[in-house]
Amino acid sequence: MSAPLADRIRALAVQQPSAPAFLIGETRLSWAEYDARSDALAHSLLACGFEHGERIAVLLPDGPDVHVAFLANEKAGLISMGIGPRAGESELEHLMRASGATGLISAELHQERSTDDVFARLRAKGLPLRRHLRIDRPKEPDSPAVVLEGRGLAADEIFLLNSTSGTTGMPKIVVHDQARWFAFHEFAVRTGRLGGRDVFMSVVPAPFGFGIWTSHVTPAVLGVPTVLLPRFSAADVLEQIERHRVTVLAAVSTQFIMMLECEESESRDLSSLQILYTGGEAVPYERAAEFEERTGASVLQFYGSNETGAVSGTSVDDSREKRLRTAGRPIPEMNVRLFDETGREVSDSGRGQPGCKGPTLSRGYWADDEANRELIRSDGWMLLGDIVEIDAEGYLSVVGRSDDFIIRGGKNISGSAVELQVANHPAVSIAAAVAMPDRVFGEKVCVFAELRPGRELTLEQLLSHLAAHGVSKENFPERLEIVEELPRGSGGKIAKQELSERIAKRVEEENAQTPDGILR
Repeated sequence: MSAPLADRIRALAVQQPSAPAFLIGETRLSWAEYDARSDALAHSLLACGFEHGERIAVLLPDGPDVHVAFLANEKAGLISMGIGPRAGESELEHLMRASGATGLISAELHQERSTDDVFARLRAKGLPLRRHLRIDRPKEPDSPAVVLEGRGLAADEIFLLNSTSGTTGMPKIVVHDQARWFAFHEFAVRTGRLGGRDVFMSVVPAPFGFGIWTSHVTPAVLGVPTVLLPRFSAADVLEQIERHRVTVLAAVSTQFIMMLECEESESRDLSSLQILYTGGEAVPYERAAEFEERTGASVLQFYGSNETGAVSGTSVDDSREKRLRTAGRPIPEMNVRLFDETGREVSDSGRGQPGCKGPTLSRGYWADDEANRELIRSDGWMLLGDIVEIDAEGYLSVVGRSDDFIIRGGKNISGSAVELQVANHPAVSIAAAVAMPDRVFGEKVCVFAELRPGRELTLEQLLSHLAAHGVSKENFPERLEIVEELPRGSGGKIAKQELSERIAKRVEEENAQTPDGILR
């Protein structure tokens, strides 16, 4: 698809004007209404005096409004700075300052705070914000409507800035054109056999890569509806799947696990589901298999990042073992290569850090030369932050993140490998492994875990379970912290940096109380 998304929406507004573009509970927004509302907002933006290529921050909860705002900016020739609904004010300031945003589109409230007040405080800090448009408070243009034709962005122009998931310090800003997401769409159609009769439901935040293709791009290209929720609730997701006969669900691993844990999962009719696209974190085999058994759907994933797009993917044609235990075969068009720790190319199989060149790549980071030098090699290969293996059959498996290894006495231990083994315990809902400081070994393995309702678990019980299941001792955690809820970053992933800081502080406090001062 070479035409921009706005052209596709205009065509759908003519071809099927009353058909739903978005479904929200019992309400709906048709393709004609989607087109008209985005036109109206685009006129308001141009009446504010914004010029082609200016950045407009979009701070809205998940729902049709965020898509209307993205489309309106596109029609007005403006670049959306998409900000997730979990972002705190320090992250808002960072993203708006770094992107040079000159306008803000928001709802009345953000995390129960007035966005009028947030806008005023950010301006007082010297940000170049000029105008604030509230989606709930439409502004009538002061002058006759400006003609939109010829002002919109082309598919190969920058249309969106979004942030990395924000789990480790302040996020970077990733630069997107629509062409990369149209290429991603083609891969999705191919692997999932998607078509014009599908009903999508995306429960991941719209501004992030996973949310962009599952709620903003692919359903529009196919001309099919998307079910949305303003905030994730496992019970609400299950109800909406049943109500709207959803066929394609997009959810990160933690979300579909919460759906399985929900009391309503046994009583709802989920037989319409054909595909669950998941990822973002390691996919636990047993829970994914349980989801398939419960719904009859195929669990699929793409491996990649916000920066690279799709690098590999599983397919409905793959066996369950391959779909749930690997990240699929590398996509030929992405030209995947593996590099060792010195940067030398290993080959296109074996173990190493993956790099790729292909149509789903982003344009790198916005105004951040240092970060771009780390992301993109001098020979043009864009790198991912993982260590992977590609087997003899050509299937890729993620061994761990290059920055997610726990180095215990010089031995590299994969945090993701520990998490997958711990998550197999019947009492564990989801787990996160992080490094715990130790004066003797440097680091030890600490696991934070959410438990299933009504269950208890001690470290001794967990270790006995792991030993009984033949897990290597190097993947045994040395401390278990039970939490009611694991912290999440802006994109919904577990905020491991916060957990690392939490356990480091706790260990420091505990060892300050020991007579010998030795870290345990």
